Amino acid sequence: MKPTAIIAGGGIGGLAAAGACMRAGWQAQLHERAEDFGELGAGVQLGPNVTRVMHEWGLAGGLRAVAAFPAALRVSSAHDNTPLGFMKLGEDFVRRYGAPYATIHRADLLGMMLALARHEGVDLKVSSPITSVLDTGDAVRARVADRYDLEGDALVAADGLWSRIRSHVCGDGAPVSSGHVAYRGLVAQKDLPQRMRSQDINVWLGSMLHVVAYPVLRGEELNVVAIVQGRARGSHQDWNQDAAEAQLYAAMQSSPVVNELVQAIGAWRMWALNDREPVQGAQQMARGRVALVGDSAHPMLPFFAQGAGMAIEDAAELGRMLATVPHAGADTPLALRRYAMNRWQRCARVQKRSRGNGDIFHATGFMQWGRDLAMRLLGDRLLDQPWLYGYGR
Repeated sequence: MKPTAIIAGGGIGGLAAAGACMRAGWQAQLHERAEDFGELGAGVQLGPNVTRVMHEWGLAGGLRAVAAFPAALRVSSAHDNTPLGFMKLGEDFVRRYGAPYATIHRADLLGMMLALARHEGVDLKVSSPITSVLDTGDAVRARVADRYDLEGDALVAADGLWSRIRSHVCGDGAPVSSGHVAYRGLVAQKDLPQRMRSQDINVWLGSMLHVVAYPVLRGEELNVVAIVQGRARGSHQDWNQDAAEAQLYAAMQSSPVVNELVQAIGAWRMWALNDREPVQGAQQMARGRVALVGDSAHPMLPFFAQGAGMAIEDAAELGRMLATVPHAGADTPLALRRYAMNRWQRCARVQKRSRGNGDIFHATGFMQWGRDLAMRLLGDRLLDQPWLYGYGR
């Protein structure tokens, strides 16, 4: 008999993990608490470390159909638009890392993972939250919406930052506020003045703020994210709050260049950034027959653009390890422990780098001066990350 994996959560990471389980020769049943599969938010950046996995899964054509492929990353001062750094992407990245750098709408990425899961034959359940987990040693049991129980060989928690299952592995309490608020907007490029349109990734660094803009939807729309110091007024768990545009505009007053772009966006959504301490060891990503992937295991602040990417990398490694389990009753806990051993240090490094970038991007005073000088002098030697983008080659 094939071993069975129960997947909790139907976001990008959960669907990717479910598809990877099926590709590894397992049966996978995925349970999503919402009434349908969907993603809030707008854009996602995918480095070649991620697009390489997607190509291996047969998704290269689907990616070309919906994504944009920026030719360059440009970093400028938010105060006066002075160029600070530049890195070629496009064909340069393909030659260097064997896969492209892509920018994509979050809903399109979720759609690709959903199509993969369906193609691989995942049993997909909606309105079906997993509310509790029991590892008996010989199997893992899950209670679904307090209505019925399931039993499988492994349970994969992909239920996000506020995971209910994480406590079974870690027991470390709730996430905490990072002290940042993010605003996101999406606009058709044709509706912008020509000078604001772009097919590249543009980053503006200011004092206690930064703004990122890049194309999505085959380059037809521009995704803009502005992150400022502060706290959201609504629930910390609400990823889709109505934005108080007046607060955003006030924060941008010191940055006239980006303020013009921000003012051109018709509507904004807002969310508070919350975080956890970086992963301390493999025991925080798997315990017995339960494993964590994506934000359930290692939430990423968005200062390194690797949240979705790390979840997809997790799924790929999980699939590789589960492929070593030939049948139900084999040593599943060992495979999950190997998955965690192979992932935790890399994930912790990305988490730490994301936190560090937050300090650098929002620097003030002498630190800001030093940041700008280093960026001008070193350019792509600071921006390129071979250890990150070359992973898995």
